Amino acid sequence: MLKMAIAAVLTLTLSSCGFHLRGNLPLSQFPAVYVQSEAHSELAKLLNARLQQNSVRLLGSMQTDAPTIQLLSDTLERRTLSLFPSGQVAEYELIYKVSYNLIMPGAEPAFNQFELYRDYQDDPNQALAKARELDLLLSELRQQAANRIIRQLARLG
Repeated sequence: MLKMAIAAVLTLTLSSCGFHLRGNLPLSQFPAVYVQSEAHSELAKLLNARLQQNSVRLLGSMQTDAPTIQLLSDTLERRTLSLFPSGQVAEYELIYKVSYNLIMPGAEPAFNQFELYRDYQDDPNQALAKARELDLLLSELRQQAANRIIRQLARLG
């Protein structure tokens, strides 16, 4: 009986302080959103999936009474951090840049841009494995970028 009372008190405390499970953001103020992007954008696919996870309906076209997210660009740049004694690149810094406009109904477009960074160690002797690692890092960066856009949208409400 005491354990159930403690569990109930903890549950009430967590729910009253505004705690939400990771990934579930309060987007109820936006029942529908339009995401405008290039045809086969991986970031747009992830963003659409995150919006649907948060019970947001995706619109097929821009509407004046619904928010619009215009994904302008997402690029990956590499900067050399260190070299092997032979002169080959040993380590890169990956820079994932995202720029987008957030258009709220009845407001001017708000331009947003951010960068995400990762270090990547290269090994020319294991090129296939390192290419796969780079793909995984890029996928992780895209997921973080989609989550960041969702968090910004949640803050506006």
